[in-house]
Amino acid sequence: MLNPTRTYLLGPLLKGVSRSFYLTLRILPAGMRDPIGLAYLLARAADTIADTSLIPPEQRLELLLSLRAQVNGAADEGTFLQRMSVEVAGQQTQSDEKVLLESLGPALAILSQLNESDRTAVREIVSTLTEGMEFDLCSFPDERSCQIVALQHISELDRYTYLVAGCVGEFWTRMTYAHLPGTLKAATETMLARGVRFGKALQMTNVLRDCGKDLRIGRCYLPTELLDRFGLTPQDLLEPGNFVRAQPLLFELVRMSLAHFREAVEYTLAIPRLSVRLRLACLWPVLIGLETLVLLVHNEAWLDPAKVSKIQRSKVYEVMGYSTALVASNTALRRWTGSLMERIEVRLQS
Repeated sequence: MLNPTRTYLLGPLLKGVSRSFYLTLRILPAGMRDPIGLAYLLARAADTIADTSLIPPEQRLELLLSLRAQVNGAADEGTFLQRMSVEVAGQQTQSDEKVLLESLGPALAILSQLNESDRTAVREIVSTLTEGMEFDLCSFPDERSCQIVALQHISELDRYTYLVAGCVGEFWTRMTYAHLPGTLKAATETMLARGVRFGKALQMTNVLRDCGKDLRIGRCYLPTELLDRFGLTPQDLLEPGNFVRAQPLLFELVRMSLAHFREAVEYTLAIPRLSVRLRLACLWPVLIGLETLVLLVHNEAWLDPAKVSKIQRSKVYEVMGYSTALVASNTALRRWTGSLMERIEVRLQS
């Protein structure tokens, strides 16, 4: 018998808060949808806590750690859920996010109903993702402080991209092995490593695309180690006159991203051709990510938050349509992804 609450949370509400990810989720094989969908909901709730700037960072951190404890089975006694409803949900301007925060009780109940393997995997991924959010809250100033803090080293950026996305590639891979045994023929260690690179590719793209917006809330994910190499400071990146001057820095980070994307392509093509749903669920973010990088390297105002490099919804649907027709052809997919990478590389060399 269908549970209407579960159906709503993992259906309409998930669609309302997940935007483009919902498209990927719906194409997944049935057994993987619920644990991945639930993990997304819990992580999105945590992200909403971490990003609610009307609440002081130390209060957000306390609530974030409380949510992590709840996910990992701590007794609530009603206080955490009540605080979430009063302190965070009431601050939301997006109705779906408000409903999500008010629905954490049922979401945690669904988590408790998963089989032990899936429950453990969801707890691990949400714990790691919230560690990434904790990193943000502890590393950067209050959004209203008018200060900018930059990461110091490339290794910090790499660690951050693992905590907020690379770990998702690991989780996704483990879910595939658990729910679709025998599908992935490559060695487990190889696919897990590629999965991490896959997630890092997508997060590096997000970091570069959203750099202008993040700078204006005091967060510079571009490490001082690289800024110094190109004679830049975080404050320099706010000046329109420096957008073109900062392009060599962008290009250096795009090169790093492309190295990750090459592994993401190998990950996708390691999925058997007849596993159409799983292939498409991986192929779409690869193609959309590469299309975004094409826009980025041609956008001289890449640091202007009003001119963000974001592909149009119509382009997303075009990518989905063409990829569905070509999904079984490794040759066609290598040609397509290779063409996008070549367009990026030509620009990097100009």
